[in-house]
Parts: sequence; C-alpha cells; structure tokens
Amino acid sequence: MSDTQPLLRSTNLSPSERRSQVSIFSKVKRDTFVVLKSSPVNYLLLFVPLGIFWGYNEISFTWTFILNFLAIIPLASILAFATEELSSKVGNTIGGLLNATFGNAVELIVSLIALRSGQVRIVQASMLGSLFSNLLLVLGFCFLFGGYNRVQQQFNQTAAQTMSSLLAIACASLLIPAAFKATLPQGHDDELIDSKILSLSRGTSIILLLIYIFFLIFQLKTHQEIFEQQQEEIEETFEELNDGPPESLTVKSSLIFLLLSTVLVSICADYLVSSIDMVVESTGLSKTFIGLIIIPIVGNAAEHVTSVIVAMKDKMDLAIGVAVGSSLQIALFVTPFMVLYGWYIDVPMTLNFSTFETTSLFVSVFLSNYLILDGESNWLEGVLALAMYFLIALSFYYYPDVLT
Repeated sequence: MSDTQPLLRSTNLSPSERRSQVSIFSKVKRDTFVVLKSSPVNYLLLFVPLGIFWGYNEISFTWTFILNFLAIIPLASILAFATEELSSKVGNTIGGLLNATFGNAVELIVSLIALRSGQVRIVQASMLGSLFSNLLLVLGFCFLFGGYNRVQQQFNQTAAQTMSSLLAIACASLLIPAAFKATLPQGHDDELIDSKILSLSRGTSIILLLIYIFFLIFQLKTHQEIFEQQQEEIEETFEELNDGPPESLTVKSSLIFLLLSTVLVSICADYLVSSIDMVVESTGLSKTFIGLIIIPIVGNAAEHVTSVIVAMKDKMDLAIGVAVGSSLQIALFVTPFMVLYGWYIDVPMTLNFSTFETTSLFVSVFLSNYLILDGESNWLEGVLALAMYFLIALSFYYYPDVLT
C-alpha cells in the first residue's frame, strides 16, 4: 500500500490546480476559435496532417504536392493573422516592421527551402509569379468585385503614385540584368558573363534592400499619415465582419501561433518543394509554370480573399495597399534577400530572367501603374487586369523551361 500511496496522491489535484487547468484549457479553446474565425480559408487546416502524412511516408509525389499546397494556404492565413495581432500590441513602428518582415513569410520560407535544394528556377519563377498574382489577379478581382455595382471608386492618389514609382524601380532592377546579357555580342566567354551577371545581381540586390529601408522610413515615420487610413480601415472591416469589435490574442498567444504556423509551413513547404521534380515528370508541366502560376496562389490566397472583401466594402485604399504593397515587399525585400542568401550558401541565384519573363513583367507593371495612377477604378479596369493575367498564365503554360 505504501508504494502506491504517492501515486494516488499525485492524481488527486487540489481545487486551485483544477481551476488552473480548466482556465488554461478555456483560454486555448478561445484562442483557437479566434484564429479559426479570422479567415474562411482556415478550414483547409484539415489538409495539414494529410499533407505531412503523405510527405513523410512518400505515398504519392503528386498527392504530396496537392495536399501540402492546400495545407499551406490556411497556415499562411494564420501566420498573417498572428503577425497582425502581435503588431497591434507593440506599437505602430515595431508593428509596421513586423508586418513588413512577415507580410510575405510564406513566399520567403518556400523560397529558402527551394534555394537550399538548388531549385533556382522555382525561386525565380515564384518571385515573378507573386508579382503577377498581386498586380494583376488580386488587383483585377478588387476592381471587378468592388466596382460592379458602382460607377467609380476612389483611393489615395499620393500613396498610389509612390507605390507606382517603387514598382518602376523594382521592374527596372529585374530588366537590367536580362538586358545586360541579351545585348552582349555572341561568342563571349559564357562563364565570364555569368560571373559578371551574378556580381551585378548581388550589387543590385543591396541597392534594392536600401530602397526598401527608405520606403519603410517613408511609410512608418516621415509620411505615416498617408498610410494610417489603411490600418483604420482594417479595424473597421473586422468589426463589420464580426458584428462588433473582434476578439484578439495576447502577445504570448500571438507568438505561439506565429511560431507554430511558421514551423508547420516549413514542414509542408519542404514536402512541397521535394515533390516538384516528380510532378514535372508525371504531369508534363514546366517548373516555370509551377513556380510562376501555381505556387504564388499558396501565399496569396488569404490576401486575395481579404482584398476582395474590403474592395466590396468600398475600402479601396486598403485593397490597393494589400495588393501593391505585397508586390513591393516581394520585389524590394524577398527577391534581393534571396539573391544575397544564395550568395551566403554559395548557390548562384541571380536576377537574370529570360527575355520573355522580363517582357511580361514590364507589361504587368506598366498596366497596373496605368490603372492606379489616376486614383480611380471601375469594374472594366478589373476585367483588363484579369485578362492580362490569364494571357500571361496561358503563355507560360506552353512556354518550355529555359536556362537563364
């Protein structure tokens, strides 16, 4: 009896300990409900364990790709929500930096894993694809669904012009290396040319990151009032969607969900990237098409839904900020960061895209700038943006992989 007595005592919790356990359980249940309620795509979390199970057991590469593709969509939404919640608790400046850093965390994680695996073609294509997706697909749906029952919608012209100028710089930075290579006479030493393009890309990436830092200072410090309206619209929209002020997470809960979603995204992204080669062989799709069209949907699905919802509520400043702002983060932060990270791990990631890719990018940036520069939009402009996106998607469906 004496041997079993300690065990019996350890199972008899005091009333205060029981209340503590119930309180912790209630808090976890509440926070989980708040997170699940934050976006309609979060119910796709069912695919997270399925994707990990298929990937771990290597059951089918095609299904591994599909299931992990679907799994990353809600994880991206939760990561973005946890970042927003954490940002709202730490002040405008630090919060803005957190949003800027984690705003495209999924694209960054997928690209880091792909680059470590030597999938430079996938990384380059996914960077361009994210730009196409945000500038044409998201913007097009915003203009279409926001303007179908309105004559015209207005948004902040000063902020739009600033973003347009930054997009032009980003576009030029990707055009110059391709033009550099294309204008050299035939017969030059290919290794010497590749070495110079690599050095040019790394120097350009450093300049782009400096521009991004200056943009953050402009956005968060010197011209903060121009962009403050977006945050107010975010809060108003969540209140309308939730029929009142939304429930929020604590700093600790936000950090836990941020860490958990990042870990799960990394696992699913690893299985996703590792299955790409087999998917290319079995389906006949090119790596360029997978990286350019399919993978960007993963990180941008939640943003697509949010942008369209706020556009339908005539909050176009926020919709433009999400679509174009995400493009700027990809062009000025994620892409140059990947070039420098490739430098660090000795993988030759460059900004040298094919002539067809850079031409498509130029047309996309030109059209999106033309559509937003006047500070007004309508549903027909949305149709034009969507038509351009589907034209590019169709062309890359037939476009074979090339060495860049």
